[in-house]
Amino acid sequence: MDLRILPLAVTMMAGPQIVAAVILVTTARPVRVCLAFVLGVAVATAAGVAIARGLCALLGQAVSPGSPSDRGSAATVFQLVLVGLLALVAVKNYVRRRTVEIPKWLGSLMEAGPGKALMSGLLVILLMPSDIAVMLTVGANLEQHQVGWTAALPFIAATVLIAALPLLVYLLFGDRARRAMPRVRAWLMTHSWAVNIAACLIFIVLILTP
Repeated sequence: MDLRILPLAVTMMAGPQIVAAVILVTTARPVRVCLAFVLGVAVATAAGVAIARGLCALLGQAVSPGSPSDRGSAATVFQLVLVGLLALVAVKNYVRRRTVEIPKWLGSLMEAGPGKALMSGLLVILLMPSDIAVMLTVGANLEQHQVGWTAALPFIAATVLIAALPLLVYLLFGDRARRAMPRVRAWLMTHSWAVNIAACLIFIVLILTP
């Protein structure tokens, strides 16, 4: 797998995904709840990459994915289409930044238990268009290099690590983290549009970087 794919793990958790992780670390049982969320993220990412790899393999039987250096390959064309879509999403987030509302499901996580946190970790990966796009890009990259699903383990591990960062900060910094996390949560919930734009731009830069 191309090592340039690894930074896409940041995009996987940018947006409502990292906001959810921060909210969960401010709940009454943060350790149990956050561990359940991270487990959900790990399972969803591993399954999503496996499915994406399979879809790209099927596509490769009909349309040759080409070599990684071939700018006209089907996989590369697919990535460039994603760039256009992500640019539109970024513009949409900026235009609507003053009217954006926090999703109700994010607010409900403040009372979440381990079961709901686990389900949130699964769905926040499998149902987010940006994450689906990233996993399809990883699958296309695996197909281009003709390697199996296990080659994506560093990407999966990086995604899980980022999902666990709020919990790690909470455990490492103790009372200071406990006092700071609610403020971080409030900022992220009111500036989610900026986080979404940043995620789109990171994804675009990584795809276009030779």
